[in-house]
Amino acid sequence: MELLKKTAVEIRKALINKEVSAVELTEAVYKRIDEVEDKIGAFNSLTKESALLTAKKVDEKIQNNEELPLLAGIPLALKDNINFKGYKTTASSKILENFVSPYDATVSIKLKENLIPVIGKTNLDEFAMGSSNENSAFKKVHNPYDLNKVPGGSSGGSAASVAALESYLALGSDTGGSIRLPASFCGITGFKPTYGRVSRYGLIAFASSLDQIGPFGRCVEDVANLYYAISGLDKKDSTSLNMPLEDPQKTLKNDIKGLKVGVIKELLTDDVDDDVKCAVLNAVKVYEKLGCTVKEVSLPLLKYSIGIYYIVATAEASSNLARYDGVKYGYRTQNPQNLMEMYTKTRKEGFGDEVKRRIMLGTYALSSGYYDAYYKKAQQIRHLVKEDFDRVFKDVDVLISPTCPNTAFEMGSRNDDPIKMYLTDVGTICANLIGSPAISIPAGFDKSNMPIGVHLIADCFKDNLLLQTAYNFEKETDYNKHFANL
Repeated sequence: MELLKKTAVEIRKALINKEVSAVELTEAVYKRIDEVEDKIGAFNSLTKESALLTAKKVDEKIQNNEELPLLAGIPLALKDNINFKGYKTTASSKILENFVSPYDATVSIKLKENLIPVIGKTNLDEFAMGSSNENSAFKKVHNPYDLNKVPGGSSGGSAASVAALESYLALGSDTGGSIRLPASFCGITGFKPTYGRVSRYGLIAFASSLDQIGPFGRCVEDVANLYYAISGLDKKDSTSLNMPLEDPQKTLKNDIKGLKVGVIKELLTDDVDDDVKCAVLNAVKVYEKLGCTVKEVSLPLLKYSIGIYYIVATAEASSNLARYDGVKYGYRTQNPQNLMEMYTKTRKEGFGDEVKRRIMLGTYALSSGYYDAYYKKAQQIRHLVKEDFDRVFKDVDVLISPTCPNTAFEMGSRNDDPIKMYLTDVGTICANLIGSPAISIPAGFDKSNMPIGVHLIADCFKDNLLLQTAYNFEKETDYNKHFANL
């Protein structure tokens, strides 16, 4: 068990010193999955053959004293909307239940190049649409800290796998907080890079102008190393950034004395739970102790973020999910009488309620007569929100707020109130709208011993500064060293 509680940085030393082999490490992870997976539900499928093959390659290189990539041999869980060749990629939807990936996503290729064993495909809200990971077509994911509570979504399976010691690292996708929210609920670190830093090629699209792949880990350094391993220009992705990429290790451990930190006024209101607010204010004190200048900042247009997001995201989802029609691949209804019936019944039977809800909302927003009033207007206000943040980033380097106004909630408690569920992402959505890097780091526990996450946002392309800021907070605290009792 103690082996599984180590960080990737610590495991790297153990591998190099031959205290443990990569195969032993991988087998230990699968043993842990056998022990707790029935309680957690983090995985849709396992990729054991591939993982053990990669682990054997790592052990051979260690025996031959060959140089290894930084994360070689360290087991990782991959969200099941990221293609991994030869294995199922389902997006936790009935419509893709039996779809086997014919190709690798760019991040999957990079994982293989870095000799990182992929142990399995993790459960998610169907097509990444949800904040609780209760919308999977297959099973719900449970929070390792309290099995009656949600792990957050949509990347709940990835977050829960790390928190439950079923993996050391994980990749998720973040459209409106889908990495950072489950990281907060599960007491781990989750990072959404600047839009375009990590290729989206091979990621099943939800909302193309918002989606971003990013890492989970038990400490900031693990997350920084995984981010660097999967980042870079990709000519297969037209939104991939053609900009120099600097190793975050060069600045990660530098002090942050003189850094200007802005506390977002609009996200520390009476709607925030007292324990969460207290954790944020304590984090502010830590940054002041580290020599940072802290000031309150106001983002008056932030209140429109939820409305903008649920117009833009649903409109793009309506377009992206039109491809699932029963013609080329995926589920097809049985014995349709004609082509139109095949289309309609396939989509009716293949999609879950939340996906249908978002497709209908998006189709309405894009329809003739409503496009200008909804989608066009939302994009215009989105631009104004970006200008609001640009103004604030002239005065501060990093923004701080709660990742979520509350800690993990009871399963089923928000299923009958979609608006209340959507408001869960009120603090995280803005980073996707403006394309900025954002991170959630463990910052305490509430009265029920549920984890609390603090949210940091930096200006676009300041990913390394953001990671450095998070690392310095972690160095002064021990919240990331706590583990769920399963």
